[in-house]
Amino acid sequence: MRYIRPFLMLACAAACAVCIKAANTYTCFPAGESYTFYCGDSSRDCGIVTVKRGAALAKLALCDVNGESTVYKELDIAAFLNEVNGEIAFTEKLCDSTNYYCTADLPYSAELYGRQISLHICVKEGSVTVASPIIFGGY
Repeated sequence: MRYIRPFLMLACAAACAVCIKAANTYTCFPAGESYTFYCGDSSRDCGIVTVKRGAALAKLALCDVNGESTVYKELDIAAFLNEVNGEIAFTEKLCDSTNYYCTADLPYSAELYGRQISLHICVKEGSVTVASPIIFGGY
């Protein structure tokens, strides 16, 4: 009986810590059709976790998140760049897509061709994928 009160106090403290962590957890982008987290220190050990909903909550359960991406059906790129204070560094056109590599006010970045890139936008017919710092894996 005498251990119930300390146990309840500890449980309340843990619940408060989780609530504070959840309140401070955010994702880089508003969730699109799916949301992907890139976890790990390097591309060699990268873990890719994709969720269909509840991205902010899913992020709480992950360790070593070093990048995020989401997919939209369409996106006004100029307005989106304005929201993240972004600027296109360079563009790459492929046969089925156009890729914009940008600087932006986002939490992740990677060096690409000698430039710090924090936003990658891939436009394909029917979808737009955005990622910070870059889209990892097939896109």
